[in-house]
Amino acid sequence: MNLGYIDYLNCYPFYYHMFEIEPLPGVRVIPGYPSELNRMMEKGELDMSPISAATYADLEEEIVLLPDFCLSSVGYVHSVILSSNIPIEELHGKKVGLSSASQTSVVLLKMILRKYYGIEPLYVSTPPNPSLKGQGIDAALIIGNEAMMQELSSYTYDLGDLWLRKTGYPVVFAVFAIRESLAGTYFSMIKSVIDSYRKSLACLDLGGETLIRKARERYPSVRYNIDAYYRVLKYSFNPGLRGAFTFYLQSAGEMGLLKKVGAENFLDKFWTANGTCKPARNDAVRKHGYTEGKDIRGAADQP
Repeated sequence: MNLGYIDYLNCYPFYYHMFEIEPLPGVRVIPGYPSELNRMMEKGELDMSPISAATYADLEEEIVLLPDFCLSSVGYVHSVILSSNIPIEELHGKKVGLSSASQTSVVLLKMILRKYYGIEPLYVSTPPNPSLKGQGIDAALIIGNEAMMQELSSYTYDLGDLWLRKTGYPVVFAVFAIRESLAGTYFSMIKSVIDSYRKSLACLDLGGETLIRKARERYPSVRYNIDAYYRVLKYSFNPGLRGAFTFYLQSAGEMGLLKKVGAENFLDKFWTANGTCKPARNDAVRKHGYTEGKDIRGAADQP
């Protein structure tokens, strides 16, 4: 089975156990940028993978989602930023670079600028690690490790923070998908991957010193405090984050930035419908979630 891996610091806690402790027989891990994994899922070159949340709109009829896992943040995420030479309010008609590494953040930025700032820049595609110097662009979207390797520009905006302030919702940046046609065929391997993910998150819960050290060794160019970064991220796809995911998809669909989608398809429902037992959830997953409440939703009213 071909399993995708977002080759970023944020995804490493899911893969630590299979990388460093117990490799999974029959599972071939294929690393890449989110955009590369998205394309491989679309072409059928991957059987299971984290994908950009926005890509779900394109693959809705072909995939089912793992019900327990996601990559998300509530407010500041530190690894999805708009780096700009001028204030965000002055970007109308200016050239804004869009990272080729992902889709979720590209759509997120377009929604924020259009709906909440009334801005329509001239968008141009850029490599994952663009420079604002001598490139003919006024601002650039930078994500992942590259965002945490950058010298901050005059104006830097965290998209997780902007989205929370404007909407009251967290951002679900990535979800975990399986090709529906293979969800039954690869039952045992899918279960082994799910179990491995849970063991990895449990390692992070139990102090995480070794996991963080291995992450630092794997991504030495990241300048940000890795321990602090992992405490910001949310990995459990609980009802609050599912609601945030739905809001994002609906908002993008209404603005014509993504295809409109129906109800999300989850693996547990697929297995139940097909008479297959589903793995039980555990506390290691629940600890890394977000509970919707007044303290978060009220953030939409903040300046």
